[in-house]
Amino acid sequence: MFLKNYWLITPLVVNLIRIIKKTVNIEIGLNKKVRRAYGIDEIALVPGSRTLDYDLTNPSWTIGNIKREIPIIASAMDSVVDVNTAVELSDLGAIGVLNMEGIQTRYENPKEILSQISSVGKNDFVPLMQKIYREPIKEDLILQRINEIKEKGGIAALSGTPQAAIKFKETLVNSKIDLFFLQGTVVSTKHFGIEGSETLNIESLCKSLKVPVIAGNCVTYEVAELLMNSGVAGLMVGIGPGAACTSRGVLGIGIPQATAISDCSSARDDYFQETGRYVPIIGDGGIITGGDICKCIACGADAVMIGSPIAKSSSAPGNGFHWGMATPSPVLPRGTRIEVGTTGSLERILKGPALLDDGTHNLLGAIRTSMSTLGAENIKEMQNVDIVIAPSLLTEGKVYQKAQQLGMGK
Repeated sequence: MFLKNYWLITPLVVNLIRIIKKTVNIEIGLNKKVRRAYGIDEIALVPGSRTLDYDLTNPSWTIGNIKREIPIIASAMDSVVDVNTAVELSDLGAIGVLNMEGIQTRYENPKEILSQISSVGKNDFVPLMQKIYREPIKEDLILQRINEIKEKGGIAALSGTPQAAIKFKETLVNSKIDLFFLQGTVVSTKHFGIEGSETLNIESLCKSLKVPVIAGNCVTYEVAELLMNSGVAGLMVGIGPGAACTSRGVLGIGIPQATAISDCSSARDDYFQETGRYVPIIGDGGIITGGDICKCIACGADAVMIGSPIAKSSSAPGNGFHWGMATPSPVLPRGTRIEVGTTGSLERILKGPALLDDGTHNLLGAIRTSMSTLGAENIKEMQNVDIVIAPSLLTEGKVYQKAQQLGMGK
């Protein structure tokens, strides 16, 4: 009937789409409907009709005018990046971001402080952190750390909160910085402060720094679009999924990473179609294994920012420990210290050869092997692979691994 009366097909399809859209909303009460969101652990990547030779894969990406071999950025956490790791990460083809408000810019000799943090007991950890971070940030140390990285041939990337960006804006303008990461638990273009207080204009910051500004964190299409319109060169996506972050428990906010990255990458694609300017999406938080990275890219990310996997390296400043950026808050700490141990060199973690079978070594190899298996030659093709909802992906058939705490059962 429909083939003969083809004019009936269009309204039928339109109504079907409307029904599908309505079914994704779940009613949790008489006055509240919600949308289902998915985390990285709930999805799986689907092989297609072709595969590629490993050597044909190219996971390189570009941020600003800087091209990198590995789509990985080490988080701006005091347990993850110092001057030496920033340089080593640069040499390996990745990027390390230094925390402009961390121990490296508060203390001339940060090693002594880091030793205190790794040796204190669990109950005394937060009070110690609050005491340590009461030490003022020193402008000369910000410039000194930037110069040390540059002198050793590294990429000088720094991260700061909006408040720090306001306070040290002139310092950054007059420095040799290569990238600036404007980072907070949540960053928006519309922040309302109390009367008489200065608020950050992100568009003005992007213009005045004269280096690429990467902003975050955000999790929605609308905010991603607003930030891109402000001139940011990259966007960090993720609120609360980090291994040492407790924001989701303390504040109750966030969107699971698969949905957040997909929504924000959709904004990126629409923005590119409208303007011709491509703004990379960086999945940030909750990313532990090579498989996690691959799934983030498949959801639309161009690169990922990781903390705890890098904190496990023998050169990481955390001495086998890792803690959240908001841990030292004097009013409402939103982070904790976790023991991650030391599993190998930074090169082994990023490029192998792997000594562990749980996906935490040779992250680049995992990315390229996944791309090869899925027939994706580059990041853009990887972003277009098929994805399914698969909550049993990590547990199906893994009874013995789980029972013996091996491989994926650790």
